Amino acid sequence: MRPIKLFIFTLLAFTLPLQANIRLPKLISDGMILQRDADVNVWGWADANEKIAVSIDGKNYKTIADASGNWKVVLKPHKAGGSFSMILTGNNKIEINNILFGDVWLCSGQSNMELPMSRVKILYEYELSTIEYFNIRTFNVPQKYNFKTPETNYQYGNWQQVNPQSILNFSAVAFFFAKELYEKYRIPIGIINASLGGSPVQAWMSEEALKAFPDELAEAYKWRNDELIKQTESHDAQISNAWYAEANKKDAGLGNPLWCSVDLNDSDWQTIEIPGYWGDKFSEIKNGVVWFRREFTISKEDAGKKAFLNMGRIVDADSVFINGKCVGNVTYQYPPRWYNVPEKLLKEGRNQITVRVVSNAGNGGFVPEKQYELTTADNIIYLGGVWKMKQGCEMPVLPGQTFIRWKPLGLYNAMIAPLNNYVKKGIVWYQGESNTGKPEEYTSLLTTMIADWRSKFNQKKLPFIFAQLPNFMEEKSEPSESNWATFRVSQSKVLSVPNTGMSVNIDIGEWNDIHPLNKKDVGLRLAKIAQKVAYGEKIIAVAPFVKSAKMVDNKIVITFNRLGNCLSTFDGKNPREFAIAGNDGKFAWATAEIHGNKVIVYHQSVTKPIKVRYAWADNPGNPNLTDTEGNFVSPFQIYVK
Repeated sequence: MRPIKLFIFTLLAFTLPLQANIRLPKLISDGMILQRDADVNVWGWADANEKIAVSIDGKNYKTIADASGNWKVVLKPHKAGGSFSMILTGNNKIEINNILFGDVWLCSGQSNMELPMSRVKILYEYELSTIEYFNIRTFNVPQKYNFKTPETNYQYGNWQQVNPQSILNFSAVAFFFAKELYEKYRIPIGIINASLGGSPVQAWMSEEALKAFPDELAEAYKWRNDELIKQTESHDAQISNAWYAEANKKDAGLGNPLWCSVDLNDSDWQTIEIPGYWGDKFSEIKNGVVWFRREFTISKEDAGKKAFLNMGRIVDADSVFINGKCVGNVTYQYPPRWYNVPEKLLKEGRNQITVRVVSNAGNGGFVPEKQYELTTADNIIYLGGVWKMKQGCEMPVLPGQTFIRWKPLGLYNAMIAPLNNYVKKGIVWYQGESNTGKPEEYTSLLTTMIADWRSKFNQKKLPFIFAQLPNFMEEKSEPSESNWATFRVSQSKVLSVPNTGMSVNIDIGEWNDIHPLNKKDVGLRLAKIAQKVAYGEKIIAVAPFVKSAKMVDNKIVITFNRLGNCLSTFDGKNPREFAIAGNDGKFAWATAEIHGNKVIVYHQSVTKPIKVRYAWADNPGNPNLTDTEGNFVSPFQIYVK
């Protein structure tokens, strides 16, 4: 009889429907921060018609999963604080712990939002060594694309509390933004970081939003072809792998002897001043691999001890050797070259440093006006100056990559759509560098995206705060056209959308780095905007914006749009970076003077000016126009009436 019973039991096990466990999105997990003072969604998946119970802080909620197994409960508004535990019960039981109620901010954009604290650690050693904020937490969204359908969950991810270890992976801008708000209001701050380097705004827009931009939507539809993606990625990888394999094969510096050897005879090598680019000085040096060597001296006190090597930035990739031993390498041009030198490597007297540089396109070398130095316990050894140089091999230009992940729609579907249900305090956006090629269209793109995100999040008035692009690239001695200046104006026009705010950063960029290291001031300025836009503070968070310009006695009188906050300059001098043009369209630097809330601009040789510009350049030389609160005036151009 037992075998028959066992058979019947087994048969029933295969024929009876299995009960599904409650499942939760990755966002609903231990350590999460939920939005205070608001109806908050908690959602997930279960069996069709399964009864779900949710309890938190003595409050109980019930719901029933729909026919597809989707369910949601809405928690009543809760004041800031915690921590709390949440119990969810259905066919199974789940307990979520260490929950806080506070303010949740979505921080999104491209590389300057993505850039982690580890990339700026030299500037913020105090924050890295001592910071431990139980009430500041981040959820880093996995970087992924999907052109076919909006996703409902992330493959992985968890909430992390800020401490000296986790902060290294925290967006630097987002951290300083969160830290400022936390210290101001003493409420928990949660950051959802959904950002990806190089991404244009179109990649963050939904299918519905892209319908207003048919060409972009057509491009998105093109990449719904899995075979096309596979072929493109495979093709790009094959070309890249073959290029680097050929470079390594041809590189004489990897032969015998190795060019990083201490005792190498380099008497036939050329000399070059570092920093700088080899193409500016030696036309015969081409793309490929170029080696650099020099000696430096270590004192008896520093010999054998740890040290820190700062090799600025190098275009494109590098491997650095000290006394023949590799101390680090970076495979692309943007990160700073910060390398730790281990104990026992440095010796008293003469030491050898060798740098192997791989340049796959453009002008390779060492970025000017960066730091190149070795820091020991007691000394700083400057490594700029004369180096020896020799080409290891010449290579053709490496064809550009397709970067499928930057195509329209993909990032919205995979990185934004899964958090549609998660209630937020606001959005912080730092993006635009990848859209400066067509600056005029940005206003429409970003305005459309803001409206769409608010609709998808079901938060029609959700504050949207964004960073205006800072100064970048070489200064120009004469007034000239500028895509970046045009782009900044396009950003300013987005302020016509209600509940938006923009931080002006025209003074804190770096001419030689699209990723300026000063992320603290960016975060603080964005937090100041948030205090006004999202928290209703009666503060002056931005300088006045230009309103009109008219001719008076052959001078241009510029009026700004807010009274009660006088104009000033941060250095007490007359305003700089003003230019005016007549009917011929040729701009000339002009004299500018502040008179209360107006600026008077003139130039003796331009008798009938029709247009005036301020800080109109990729990198304006030294803009100084502010208000009395120290807020910088946004770059502008305006016609004279």
